[in-house]
Amino acid sequence: MHTSLKPSSVVVSLLLVFVVLSSLLPCSTMAEEGVAGAGVAGDSSSKATAVHIVYTEKPEGEEPEAFHLKTLSSVFGSEEAAKEALLYSYKTAASGFSAKLTPEQVAEISKQPGVIQVVPSRTYQLHSGPGNKLH
Repeated sequence: MHTSLKPSSVVVSLLLVFVVLSSLLPCSTMAEEGVAGAGVAGDSSSKATAVHIVYTEKPEGEEPEAFHLKTLSSVFGSEEAAKEALLYSYKTAASGFSAKLTPEQVAEISKQPGVIQVVPSRTYQLHSGPGNKLH
């Protein structure tokens, strides 16, 4: 028995892939910019920072970016330092933010209320076939 995909399901699948990939684009470009900066304000040592994605619970009764800054401020000690470390706030598909953090700051922010998980940011490149055609 031969089953075939309906054209509408193919379009929906391609659209979903496009949405997911396009939502990652701001993260990857901002992450590359963040890695280029050395050190984070509020961190008096010259420890290397790396961009991390911090997944949080969706804040209730509070704007996501304000919640993200408050969470970062508790680790950095000031809102100004938190603003410098914050790269992007995720509000639609996921709740969380990306920030430049040292290993010690990763450990500390992982203990904050509302923080679910902290993972290093990774940049992925799509590969295409011969002639830059997607297969």
